Amino acid sequence: MNPKTGTGSYLDRRDFFKAAGVGLGATGLAAQAQPQASPAPPTEKQKLERIASNTWPLRFLFKSRMGFAPNQRTGDMKKKYGEITMLDFPRFTKDTFQGVTRMDIFSGLFGDVADDSMYVAVPLTVGAATRTTLEFDPSSASGKRWLDKLANTMAATGTSCQHISNNAPRDISELDTQKRKAGIEVAKKWLDGARILGAKSMRVNSGGPRIAPCAVATADYPKNDEIARYLANCIESFKEMADYGGKLGVKVTLENHWGLTANPINIRIIVDSVGSPFCEASPDFCNWEHEYLMYNGLKDLAPYAHTNVHAKYWNRWKDNDVRRSVRIMRDAGFEGTFALEYEDGPWDGVEGSQYLYKEVLAAL
Repeated sequence: MNPKTGTGSYLDRRDFFKAAGVGLGATGLAAQAQPQASPAPPTEKQKLERIASNTWPLRFLFKSRMGFAPNQRTGDMKKKYGEITMLDFPRFTKDTFQGVTRMDIFSGLFGDVADDSMYVAVPLTVGAATRTTLEFDPSSASGKRWLDKLANTMAATGTSCQHISNNAPRDISELDTQKRKAGIEVAKKWLDGARILGAKSMRVNSGGPRIAPCAVATADYPKNDEIARYLANCIESFKEMADYGGKLGVKVTLENHWGLTANPINIRIIVDSVGSPFCEASPDFCNWEHEYLMYNGLKDLAPYAHTNVHAKYWNRWKDNDVRRSVRIMRDAGFEGTFALEYEDGPWDGVEGSQYLYKEVLAAL
């Protein structure tokens, strides 16, 4: 399957002939014999168009319903940079990251926290306990008005929404059919909201067990029927979401998070099986289970990504070469944006994002 088109093999017949140096007739052979001019290096403006700001490392600055308990980091960051809302973020992006106009925004920071009418109660199970949280509802009347206001703010500031990192749709691979269908419906509401903002893509988590099921021993060879059941459900769900997103012009993406998607091969399986140009990967540079996946896992996912990746620094890993990761994506032909998603390390969220800004720009 060609992840760029969602059809055929990754290297189709015409690409194969080009790759093999075989012309398509005499004219083609003559063209092959001619020396090819090297492409001009990208300009500074073109490089900056490949970078997106990211709300996740800056979430402690936001006035939000996420329930962040007061702590030293939140207090220090707000004292240093001020408190903002999502409606302030377009201007914050332009002021903080010179030349950057694209944004990757997190679903948990949407809405006017003072207006209950644009939120819906959602039960969350954490361990053995269940609690209720309020999440933004993009299908509510007040929620749609807020989305329109954000879209107008972006237009006024010359910014755009490249990607929505979305945690709201849940249970996408759930074995309980009703839960899975409910998760898909939430995703569809968010895809409608993404269209209002002009987003190119939206991440949807696979759901299912946070730790993927392991294979079991058999008489001759390990077997993992359990994970296959979750994969089958995830594929069906993403087919439905990709079909819906295709009508709106918004792609659904899988990020290397937990559960099924901790393994990059599972992401490839899902994208290949869905077979739609509106379903792709959105790799994260550091979301890996062990150090050997740091660059090998990214190479696995790079051909399946076209719209947005998370250029991350995380001190979880000793070897965190951001420039090397950018080159992996670039060498695979990736033409989308690198969102500045600093996780943790020696800097605060703003400083870490600015570090990533410099590293990505240098690697492009």
